[in-house]
Amino acid sequence: MPPLLALPFPAIDPVAVAIGPLQIKWYALAYIVGLVGGWYYAKRLIAAPSLWGAVRRPTAVDIDDLIVWVALGVVLGGRIGYVLFYNLAAYLAHPAEILAIWRGGMSFHGGFLGAVLALLLFARRRGLNPYAMLDLAAVVVPIGLFFGRLANFVNGELWGRPAPDFAYAIVFPNGGPLPRHPSQLYEAVAEGLVLFIVMAVAVRRVGFRRPGLLGGLFVVGYAIARTACEFFREPDPQLGFLFGTHVGALGGGITMGMLLCVPMLLVGAVFIVRALRGDTRPRARIDEEATTPDSSEARSA
Repeated sequence: MPPLLALPFPAIDPVAVAIGPLQIKWYALAYIVGLVGGWYYAKRLIAAPSLWGAVRRPTAVDIDDLIVWVALGVVLGGRIGYVLFYNLAAYLAHPAEILAIWRGGMSFHGGFLGAVLALLLFARRRGLNPYAMLDLAAVVVPIGLFFGRLANFVNGELWGRPAPDFAYAIVFPNGGPLPRHPSQLYEAVAEGLVLFIVMAVAVRRVGFRRPGLLGGLFVVGYAIARTACEFFREPDPQLGFLFGTHVGALGGGITMGMLLCVPMLLVGAVFIVRALRGDTRPRARIDEEATTPDSSEARSA
């Protein structure tokens, strides 16, 4: 019998759609909705010339092709990242399991790196500003994060730390008898909804005219949101806490998720500084501004 303060886990079938032997699970559907939602939002953003200034905009065809590149980068990077960061010893012992993606095991940080690599290669191939392409991705990525974390909750995975005195704690089917924080929902709100709003406001205010600024803002924002949520999330059992056991007011030590956010925070800060200094803007634009006389000089001439 669950503790008095615990909420029952909602009985949601992990299979969203079943047609004969064909099954589409909520997790796969979350990836699809995230990619399609990002594709649609990206097309809306490239249709607004005022957001881009002197930066070359990708075309609608570019976005159609880019979605394939990013999808491959996310899936391959996410899987490789999970293998390397979270369970390397087990996969070295059973290398064939690396290909069994349907059994679960994806890393956001690995998927992030895979997507970044795909964006950079795509930008180089199409002659686009790589920083601006990263900015475009940064604005739409929270859509996928939101639905992905909801799928984690539906699957009853990546649950939170024990919270016996929390009124909205949940007893997860595979999480033992203790009620736990629904940390997947915390992450859906912080990394998905809140970050989406922040990026939507930022893109409307500064656009893509300072390449790298939005990308840096997203990376810093995600690192902060993920680190905060890690205080409520149960660390992966094969890793546990990497350092300490009682760090912070909420208890618990340093997790792999926190550790991987440190370089993200630093790289994001560098991107923001470089973008504000103008280092990533189109060269021709900077040269033009440096050689064009201002209005007072023009009048005196």
